[in-house]
Amino acid sequence: MSQAWVGLGANLGRPQQTLEQALLALQSLPQTRLVAASPAYWTPPWGDPDQPEFLNAVACLETAQAPLDLLRLLLAVETGLGRRRDGARWGPRELDLDLLLFDAETRAEPELTLPHPRLHERAFVLVPLADLAPDLDIPGHGRVAELLDALHDEALDGIRPAGHLTSGPRP
Repeated sequence: MSQAWVGLGANLGRPQQTLEQALLALQSLPQTRLVAASPAYWTPPWGDPDQPEFLNAVACLETAQAPLDLLRLLLAVETGLGRRRDGARWGPRELDLDLLLFDAETRAEPELTLPHPRLHERAFVLVPLADLAPDLDIPGHGRVAELLDALHDEALDGIRPAGHLTSGPRP
């Protein structure tokens, strides 16, 4: 079994309900077990500031799926929960599931880059990831806690706890 880390985010519709449904869907993926889910955080939008704030969390999975197969399953969950890929990059969305890490694997392919690009500099991912695994090493970048400490204070501005999602195991 491999360990995979998935970022969850939503800012359209009912984000908390959507993330709850996404966690239920992650629990149902074949050959995969949801190990833990971080608390959720309200975060300012990244990229395009003219949109609603996001609700973000991170989940840890154990899986027998290959990385690309797991990514395809995540994309199917997004579609099943209303995600349409017809909007602007970094725009509003019903659900975003990002494969952040897969064991200590590194790859750069058209369909999948591991670790997820810019993971190491995005507070909206590092904050919930630190709740689950502060000592986790991001290949090529360092430990989660150190990366979070290195962020400028303004990167953390506007991030506020939303509490635990009820559909996933807690850290």
